[in-house]
Amino acid sequence: MIVGDSSALVALSTMGRLDLLASIFGEVVVPKAVYDEVIIPGKPQSLKLKNFLKDKVVSVDLTIVRMGLGLGELEAIALYKQSHSDFLLIDDQRAKRFAQLNDVQVIGSLGVMMLAKETGKLKSIRSDLEKLIDSDVFVSESLIEKVLARVGEI
Repeated sequence: MIVGDSSALVALSTMGRLDLLASIFGEVVVPKAVYDEVIIPGKPQSLKLKNFLKDKVVSVDLTIVRMGLGLGELEAIALYKQSHSDFLLIDDQRAKRFAQLNDVQVIGSLGVMMLAKETGKLKSIRSDLEKLIDSDVFVSESLIEKVLARVGEI
């Protein structure tokens, strides 16, 4: 099972690769705050994410301190803990560090793409990652180059 956070879900949706989550991790769940955040009309990928996530929303009892993180990130971390998930899908670096300090196994959208390539679910990820570069999703080009090098596509 994987718990999703907004930025990584938007990135995977931009690449048209939300299907990889269930394929690799089985069950996909998101806290209500993340769902509410990604379905705001006019936000990138809001319609795709609304359809994809409509039956994957879970209410979260949030009793941890905010620590400068957004509500969606906090609920995603709390849901990971409550549901004993295998991974937390999250791209925000500050939230990732906070999660790791709290013994949460994290993976980002680029990590999902690398795993899909390594497990043979995708033959190539270059064209998918180029979609991110051409979108409103912020991902550094140097990081994308490192990922492509690591999976042998440079």
